[in-house]
Amino acid sequence: MIDLVGLSREELLAEVLSIGEKPFRVKQLWHWIYNKGVTDFSKMSSLAKPLQKKLLEKYFISRPYIVTERNSADRTRKWLLRFKDGKEIETVYIPEKDRGAVCLSTQVGCQMGCRFCHTGTQGFQRNLSASEIVSQFMIARDSCGEWPTPVDETRYLSNIVFMGMGEPLNNYDNLVKAIRIITDGDGLAISKRKITISTSGIADKIPSLAKDLGVKLAISLHAPNDTIRNQIMPINKKYPLPVLISACKEYQHLCERRQYITMEYVMLKGINDSPENAHELIQLVQGLEVKFNLIPFNPWDGCPFRPSSQKTIQQFSKILENAYFAAPIRQSRGQDIMAACGQLKSIFHQQKKIS
Repeated sequence: MIDLVGLSREELLAEVLSIGEKPFRVKQLWHWIYNKGVTDFSKMSSLAKPLQKKLLEKYFISRPYIVTERNSADRTRKWLLRFKDGKEIETVYIPEKDRGAVCLSTQVGCQMGCRFCHTGTQGFQRNLSASEIVSQFMIARDSCGEWPTPVDETRYLSNIVFMGMGEPLNNYDNLVKAIRIITDGDGLAISKRKITISTSGIADKIPSLAKDLGVKLAISLHAPNDTIRNQIMPINKKYPLPVLISACKEYQHLCERRQYITMEYVMLKGINDSPENAHELIQLVQGLEVKFNLIPFNPWDGCPFRPSSQKTIQQFSKILENAYFAAPIRQSRGQDIMAACGQLKSIFHQQKKIS
């Protein structure tokens, strides 16, 4: 049996032709799967019953199994999803008043080993397929009842951020394939301007994002110099800051339109939060068009780091703003269900280890 979710248009055409159908069936199937969200061939009313039967014999339309769905007091929603091989990942929906972002995972676990990140303690198990990436967003659509794809700008699932489990650029081919499906105007129709890829700094892949996708870029920076970054982010030993910044400049040069880069910066008490660190950051990003996103650290059991005080974060932000950089302080969301930044490691997974 072949899963139709995650196939490119070209791959779907090959399947349609293989069962003796005409090419126009691709558009019909694409519309039913990605615009309508239908998973049952018998409910695809524009398809004749003989075709429905042929499809049922050879194909299926997948969704991951929802192990748990948890809702935060601030309306953040987190799903623990299980795939056919038993591997589990988490997907988070972060709502605003009239819109919201879905935080997608690209890997089961993560191999980057950032010392402040709870997700990384799960270890790395495997990459997700394009189908498994796309179907996370479809689960969110199912849950929020946002089918068919809204035709205007009013949609609650308006943005996608690849900031969930895993390093997106270490699963590059499946990431690109998934985003091309997600941005297809006849289906899910999420604008490239509404998609952000966050990377810990796989520098050699960053320019390709501008050429292949044209989506927004966020860098998990978290340090103003190599000395600090080497201590908290092992990736920096392979791609030190001069190399990373050079890749960011190339990305902006290749972008078709003006594209700010978001520099994500988790505030760690006594590690990277001094006024001197803020001034170092200002010098580091010279020549780039960036905005900073200051993230209060979410502590977790066993982690040696502590959050910076609110006063320290505000002072840090003020220094950056005085140098004409936007530096908002992120409001943590979903902490009561472990859905906040760096916390994507399921309680369910921990409980299984204990039992």
